[in-house]
Amino acid sequence: MRVFGIAGYSGSGKTTLIERVLPRLVVRGLKVAVIKHTHHDFDVDRPGKDSWRAREAGAAAVLLSSDHRTALLTEHRSTPPTLDVLLDQLPPCDLVLVEGYKREPIPKLEVHRTATGKPWLFPDDPHILAAAADVVPPDDFPRIGLDAIPQLTDFIVDHALSRSTT
Repeated sequence: MRVFGIAGYSGSGKTTLIERVLPRLVVRGLKVAVIKHTHHDFDVDRPGKDSWRAREAGAAAVLLSSDHRTALLTEHRSTPPTLDVLLDQLPPCDLVLVEGYKREPIPKLEVHRTATGKPWLFPDDPHILAAAADVVPPDDFPRIGLDAIPQLTDFIVDHALSRSTT
């Protein structure tokens, strides 16, 4: 499996970029997974449903399965899992796009929009290889336009880190 990160502040367009690149990766015959980190609490389960009740009663994990999809809900009652642990939980795939996890030592593309008012990440992260941005970055840092989806797709494929699978 190969791993590539998409980093940037909230509102910079990380999810939109992934959404636009994914179909091009799939057309190339790649099986792609996405891991998205969020700082917000979330729940895909609904209060009162059997799976929710099992989790509330203390289950460490609940696996939901239908004819169309499977979801594994894992409770982190102590330390959240590392990115490596999450990667090991994925089914076989060719490429994993990692949204967030900006401190992880994986090759990354920084998504930057001036409208967020946030600073650049690349000066403090040697794993950021280029920026997809609406403005030219300082210090002649490599930039690919936000709408240059074919070039962004090529860049991701060309720079994804091969990771051994267990």
